[in-house]
Amino acid sequence: MPVETRTVPFRDLETWVQVTTPETPVDGALPLVVVHGGPGMAHDYLRNLAALADETGRTVIHYDQVGCGRSSHRPDAPVDFWTPELFVDEFRNLVAALGLERYHLLGQSWGGMLGAEIAVTRPEGLASLAICNSPASMRLWVEGANALRAQLPEDVQAALDRHEADGTIDDPEYLAATQAFYERHVCRLVPVPQDFVDSEAQMEAEPTVYHTMNGVNEFFMTGTLRDWTVIDRLPQVTAPTLVVAGEFDEATPATWAPFVEGIPGAASHVFPGASHCSHLEQPEAFRAVVGVFLREHDRDGVEADPDVAVPSPS
Repeated sequence: MPVETRTVPFRDLETWVQVTTPETPVDGALPLVVVHGGPGMAHDYLRNLAALADETGRTVIHYDQVGCGRSSHRPDAPVDFWTPELFVDEFRNLVAALGLERYHLLGQSWGGMLGAEIAVTRPEGLASLAICNSPASMRLWVEGANALRAQLPEDVQAALDRHEADGTIDDPEYLAATQAFYERHVCRLVPVPQDFVDSEAQMEAEPTVYHTMNGVNEFFMTGTLRDWTVIDRLPQVTAPTLVVAGEFDEATPATWAPFVEGIPGAASHVFPGASHCSHLEQPEAFRAVVGVFLREHDRDGVEADPDVAVPSPS
């Protein structure tokens, strides 16, 4: 598939973009913009979604949000620089720069949260929204993480509690305990796919955005997003919406249920046996579900492939 990379000016920064074009475009198939998580994890771990270009005949656009990956970094920016509004503005700027009149948006983890922030503003060009492995509220996220954490072996829980209380979160014992959580609820594949390793490595090399907005790790929330919620604004979303998660996802059902309950007509699907990185753990099944959803909401009434069955929403 033809792949083009470029940068798009944004304020005094630059957003790095990758555009994957299908070998055989399908008439009426709208472009898909893929929004990565973190915040600050870069697009690498979502690379395999580029396969949707040939599988559905549409252009697939990945980008690195400012502050990470191949886009501009600002390690010395003040804390209040890093806000959801910054990334909403960056997305709007990207859509305008690429000349996208109509498009689908797929956001994973923080990307789904950002997708909801974008969708509540009812942008004219948004044809559909896929929220993947994302919470509607960080209070619900922390409650869910605590419930999952309570299921870890007692010695692992004790190590987490002890080092968080002592402030020794860089201790090897603490890092090993967090890994035990990640192996259950973030990515269950062994070894972890290289795409995920690449995103994680760049975040660890320059963790400004992740540490500022999220905090120490996936369940020890100390960042500026700790009080974030979109629940009260969800009825404002008018775009067709699909919500997906994994059976063992750190985004527990209680965290994403408000999307289904609050967005008119929203559908949901859970991937059995998968966790937070459902798209890496079950790539073909993930792309099949998403692909059918995209076809159903393409402009000009592009028909869904009758040979691809959509599992019943759950």
